[in-house]
Amino acid sequence: MLEFTFNRISVVGAGGWGSALANLLANKGIDILIWAYEKEVVDEINTNHTNSTFIKGIDLNHNVRATSNLSELFKFSEIILSSVPTQYIRSVFSSINLSNKDLHIINVAKGIEQNTYHRCSEIFGDLGITMDRYSILTGPSHAEEVARQIPTTVVVSSENLEFAILVQKIFTTETFRVYTSTDTIGCEFGGSLKNIIAIASGIIDGLQFGDNTKAALITRGLAEINRLAVAFGANPQTMSGLAGLGDLFVTCNSFHSRNRRVGELIGQGKKLSEIINSMKMIAEGIASTKSVYELSKKINIEIPIIEKVYEILYEDLDPLLAIKQLMSRSSKNEWW
Repeated sequence: MLEFTFNRISVVGAGGWGSALANLLANKGIDILIWAYEKEVVDEINTNHTNSTFIKGIDLNHNVRATSNLSELFKFSEIILSSVPTQYIRSVFSSINLSNKDLHIINVAKGIEQNTYHRCSEIFGDLGITMDRYSILTGPSHAEEVARQIPTTVVVSSENLEFAILVQKIFTTETFRVYTSTDTIGCEFGGSLKNIIAIASGIIDGLQFGDNTKAALITRGLAEINRLAVAFGANPQTMSGLAGLGDLFVTCNSFHSRNRRVGELIGQGKKLSEIINSMKMIAEGIASTKSVYELSKKINIEIPIIEKVYEILYEDLDPLLAIKQLMSRSSKNEWW
């Protein structure tokens, strides 16, 4: 039986999502210690109770306190909310002994690690977190809207249902509804791959194509997400839920989405290097595109849309030509 007092939670990563969730918890009376890499972010949170770098226009609850000392977090609470982008999880947490059986991770990053092709749960597993102490909180949830208390629903998944139910209890509010799942594989693939399809969605917007094209992309993109996730043991039903279709829909259509914005700029003729240099926050789909493309070749899974996103991002394929190539592929049965 898991027994925690929720009066303290540590948050690693003071980006928009980490800050929004920290504030949500603080508004429930929970004391929050949040770690930020940038000293100016730490100082602003502690002095002004704002984080204008990553989440503008939001006043943070005074229960949110910031630090640049990572080890301090692990003395503060046994529950760690990690909002560190996927590609940095290993480097940020490698100095911490995560094999401590009292520590539990709530991860909110969505991506596939480059070179290893690991999902976030596998990265934390490499670092010492057993799967009964790991959960992922995912679903259609923009930080900007959660911070403004706009009604939102998400799902928390853990192989340990008892832990998932605990996280559900911790995060649920009148405007933030949390469902539970034990399909961690499906939830992680859904959250990671939707970022890649969102880049494709942005390309469609940048090219000023229409609703027909966007609907086709979301539908066939979901088929690719499902195909890859199921190959690794996911429950296909998960892809029809909040971690799959829900997150895919919101990320492909929202002006809040960094991944969609990357694609939009590419559709308008901008180069990837130029886009990355102009961004303050990380678009996880850029790195995940490379990881997923290479992974698909390794296990021989056909994902034509994701393959074209890879070629656009990393091989400078013209977006119009990529769409022409997709539309002229050999005919298929819809459920291939």
